[in-house]
Amino acid sequence: MSTSDIQKVQQAQLHSTLWDMANNLRGSMEAYEFKSYILGLIFYRYLSEKVEKNAHLLLKDDNISFEDFYADNDEDVRNDFSSDIVESLGYFIAPQYLFSHFTKVLKETNSFDIEELDKAISAISESSLGTQSQHDFEGLFDDMDLKSTKLGKDVKERSQVIGKVLASIDNLDLDFDNAEIDVLGDAYEYLIGMFAQTAGKKAGEFYTPQQVSKILARLVTLNKDKSFSVYDPCCGSGSLLLRVGKETKVTYYYGQEKTATTYNLARMNMLLHNIQYQHFEIANGDTLEEPAFMDKKFSAVVANPPYSAKWSADKKFLEDERFSPYGKLAPSSKADFAFVCHMLNSLDEDGTMAVVLPHGVLFRGSAEEQIRKVIIRDYNYLDTVIGLPANLFYGTSIPTCILVFKKNRPNKDILFIDASKEFDKGKNQNLITDEHIHKIIETYKNRQDVEKYAHVATIEEIEENDYNLNIPRYVDTFEEEEPVDLQAEFATLTKLQNESQNIDEELDKYFHELGLK
Repeated sequence: MSTSDIQKVQQAQLHSTLWDMANNLRGSMEAYEFKSYILGLIFYRYLSEKVEKNAHLLLKDDNISFEDFYADNDEDVRNDFSSDIVESLGYFIAPQYLFSHFTKVLKETNSFDIEELDKAISAISESSLGTQSQHDFEGLFDDMDLKSTKLGKDVKERSQVIGKVLASIDNLDLDFDNAEIDVLGDAYEYLIGMFAQTAGKKAGEFYTPQQVSKILARLVTLNKDKSFSVYDPCCGSGSLLLRVGKETKVTYYYGQEKTATTYNLARMNMLLHNIQYQHFEIANGDTLEEPAFMDKKFSAVVANPPYSAKWSADKKFLEDERFSPYGKLAPSSKADFAFVCHMLNSLDEDGTMAVVLPHGVLFRGSAEEQIRKVIIRDYNYLDTVIGLPANLFYGTSIPTCILVFKKNRPNKDILFIDASKEFDKGKNQNLITDEHIHKIIETYKNRQDVEKYAHVATIEEIEENDYNLNIPRYVDTFEEEEPVDLQAEFATLTKLQNESQNIDEELDKYFHELGLK
């Protein structure tokens, strides 16, 4: 079974369970609020399972269960044990607060106490206080308000609602460590898609489909085998960062996310994918206005920024090291090139950067044209332009492109790849398969012309087009139509006219007989 087939099976199971959970919550609250509880409890199950596995390893020679060990020993012994787990995982969950304990009680007694879960969630943050991991666990569950009256008017009603969700999540057969999908990111996208109108959000703004992530990850990791740091200035759920980690050994992950909810989701996702708290740093804030990590340079920079987002474009940024080399700022109505300039400033001299952007960045004029010219003419940073199919992302059907940048380029040409027709039609979105990805990456590696698919353009060609990078200017995908035999077409038309005339004459006879004419 191919990777894409495995993804489809895992997604189908996940989506079916999510639908059941959403129906359990329906009527209790607004649809867009479901996601905080569902995602938070999926993550809580994961954290619990990690503690159980760790505890089992520590106690395997003592031939005692985690629960019995905790019951049989005094507070000092328990504290030493929990400290060992915090040092390893960054947090601790006591046996009575484990997800498995709650679901066991639920099965045996058909009852659940939401106040105990609330204590459990508070205890996670408390277990990391004063440790290296404190920042990574602070406020992780802030969006999941278990005291909210939207869940029910009293503790009993709230307990019943959340109990049903816990039971559904318990039945979800997912091996977190070996999943081929981004469980939290995919779940978030599905829930947003299910209730898009109510949510008023676009999942495409923070969640990059795995196949697109795979392309970006392979582009920036090609021929890279040394220690690696990766940065995403618009990291959303963190799925793109994690995809890079599947392609090479990443020593440290850095990301910044403006929205608090998705910032929490990114931190959850790092932990869920076994990225230890010592090896990632996710910041909450506006990357363009209040950038984190300005003192660092990265081996790889990847992003799928919000398309043509607004930003301040304040004149003070003309003195900012990220934007000053270009002489002009990206317009306030379209921040695409502001993100590009920020990312280029973050890129190590030997690094590679890949970013998904709307096609407009290839040809729009004014300030964007000047920035484009400086990047190509003065710095020779742009390496490759890849046109992607339309309708790949939830929430927008526009075609997008991938721009690949490198700082130390020995050549001055630019590779153009037109992959806009390389997709399978999906129910809601178009899909890129493993075969399509392989073709893109092989073309990128070979860097040669491919008829109707790729062209290596010289700097002279770029200059002749006045630095307009619109892909059809460089990759000719025109298909000649078959020649039309005019004489044959005329003969066919004459024959049809004669047949029509004969039918009219025949009808006239019947009309006369019926006295209708």
